[in-house]
Amino acid sequence: MTTAVKIDEDRKDRLEELQAEVRLRTGTSVTQKELLERFIDDAYESRKEIIDSFRESTVPLSESEKEAMQRGRFSSGVETTEEDIDDTLYG
Repeated sequence: MTTAVKIDEDRKDRLEELQAEVRLRTGTSVTQKELLERFIDDAYESRKEIIDSFRESTVPLSESEKEAMQRGRFSSGVETTEEDIDDTLYG
């Protein structure tokens, strides 16, 4: 069964460019269908990354990200109050 998927002209042009580059560099002609099937197979194998790319944020942080942030901390020896922050931000 074949299903049509609509894409914008810019992406269609990019797909055609990629198709031509595959033919130029490998000497092998591939169809756009073959390219799209390859993309889908590759994305399916790395679906976690694909799913994560659609998340609005990466909060909460992973434990390794939290540890990395804490490693960069240091104490300046000066206590900062909320008023100090407000003065800096709002004048």
